[in-house]
Amino acid sequence: MHEYDAIDIKLINLVQSRLPISGTPYADMGQVLQLSEREVITRLERLKQRGHIRRIGAIFDSSRMGYYSTLCACTVEEGRIDEAAAIINAQPGVTHNYIRDHSRNLWFTLTAPSKSAALDLIRQLEKEAKITIDPMPAKKVYKIKVSFEMREQDADE
Repeated sequence: MHEYDAIDIKLINLVQSRLPISGTPYADMGQVLQLSEREVITRLERLKQRGHIRRIGAIFDSSRMGYYSTLCACTVEEGRIDEAAAIINAQPGVTHNYIRDHSRNLWFTLTAPSKSAALDLIRQLEKEAKITIDPMPAKKVYKIKVSFEMREQDADE
């Protein structure tokens, strides 16, 4: 069960493709959907609580802003994955963290003000989490836009 209604479908599509850049984006979306700003926020909070939305926010090109970013992989004992992930996730420069079905079973992305700052943070994380981290900086970046267009038939009847 998706737990969406027709308004949720329209809201999800709007957030993915036409999120207003304004001081009042939720009120602006409410005007499009004929909802109050509070109703838009309530619906988005509900969708987030149910795990249908992970985050709403801007994505910046960190390298163009002078930052260094790298994908990192590490091997963590099964019984320590949650502990290691919590240590890694406490860092503000970590944006994604995933368990993988691989010998390197925990992967995350790290962004820092410089390469040396990232490497220092990696050494700190290795010490705190008692793991070895392999940084894997991108050689070439391919950006794609992903949008999951919802249709009315995706709504609960």
